[in-house]
Amino acid sequence: MNIVILGAGLMGRLLACELARAGHTLSVYDAAAADSRRAAAFAAAAMLAPLAESAVAEDQVVRMGQYGLTRWPELIAELDAPVFFQQQGTLVVWHRQDAADAQRFAQLLAATGKRLPSLPQQKTLDAAGLDQLEPGLGAHFAQGLYLPGEGQLDNHQLMDALLAQLQRLQVALHWNSPRSPSDFAPGQASGPDWVLDCRGLGAQPQWPGLRGVRGEIITLLAPNVTLSRPTRLIHPRYPIYIAPKQDGYFLVGATEIESEDTSPMSVRSALELLSAAYTVDSGFGEARIVDLVAQCRPTLPDNRPAVRRLGSRCLQVNGLYRHGYLIAPAMVDVVLQLMQGERSALAEEMDCHVADAPRNGGVTTVIASPSTLRQAQDRPSSGQAEARQSMPPDVQELA
Repeated sequence: MNIVILGAGLMGRLLACELARAGHTLSVYDAAAADSRRAAAFAAAAMLAPLAESAVAEDQVVRMGQYGLTRWPELIAELDAPVFFQQQGTLVVWHRQDAADAQRFAQLLAATGKRLPSLPQQKTLDAAGLDQLEPGLGAHFAQGLYLPGEGQLDNHQLMDALLAQLQRLQVALHWNSPRSPSDFAPGQASGPDWVLDCRGLGAQPQWPGLRGVRGEIITLLAPNVTLSRPTRLIHPRYPIYIAPKQDGYFLVGATEIESEDTSPMSVRSALELLSAAYTVDSGFGEARIVDLVAQCRPTLPDNRPAVRRLGSRCLQVNGLYRHGYLIAPAMVDVVLQLMQGERSALAEEMDCHVADAPRNGGVTTVIASPSTLRQAQDRPSSGQAEARQSMPPDVQELA
């Protein structure tokens, strides 16, 4: 098939690689330059933490995150260039004065565990337990939580590896070339077979209600800090995460602002993030600030991802919000299934919102909804392997 993809961010690159590898002809259009780092995919720590995110996210996102944890190693293994991937769990710590907030956080995770028993259970740690996982933390914190099985990857390495793969697969890449679905006539003699719209905020003219939520991240080089796994600090004013990458680099973030402002990071945000990081490990006092990034993440009114049909041969994917790397593998496989039929078994299992785009202000027709989720929950959870087995053979080739 001849397929057009709009947007060369995380979703666009993942879909293009999967489809090109299956033998289809791909053309990818992006409004930015080839070397641009301003996409939302670059302003992320790429933590794969479904249980930790369950404190602020819907169960749908948690399920998709569980799926993603099993799918990411497969996706990365298909790439020629190495990509840092780690699955050593998440640590959550807090200062004594924030114990009440930590208790509420733990209660939220426990409630999620009851609803989704397939999630690994949180483990309570004392100072000695913290020191066993991360030497030195026990001197600063009396208690913590360990969330086993969670992971992270290096988003910059991944985006670069995906781009190199697209080039090797001879995908036609059109940079500085903004396009919209209306520029193509999929399914007609003169047009492509499919159009996949993965433009994020670039799709705002065609997707009312889509908004940007600002996020800010600092990259630090801190060779004296020995944290080896993502660590979250619970704080009433500025909760943060610290994501250690390779070669002494750390990403520090967590600010979330209801704004589409993409100007540089504010002094206040930088001070709060850096101060919080310093309280976790004083070694950050001698760290070097490598980069300060602010970008907006595409978000829908309910803060949940969605897929829309814009005609019979055009799919729009959007609203990944702050969970892009967590849920991207599930969203990719949902799209691949929808390209083969009206429904996606994975979308129904994950309660991924799939609908026809409203026409002329009409009502959206929901194809996968909470009711289909309840039906799916009556069946045994399929997991990734069974979900793939349920696909038709041609979809298994795509997925």
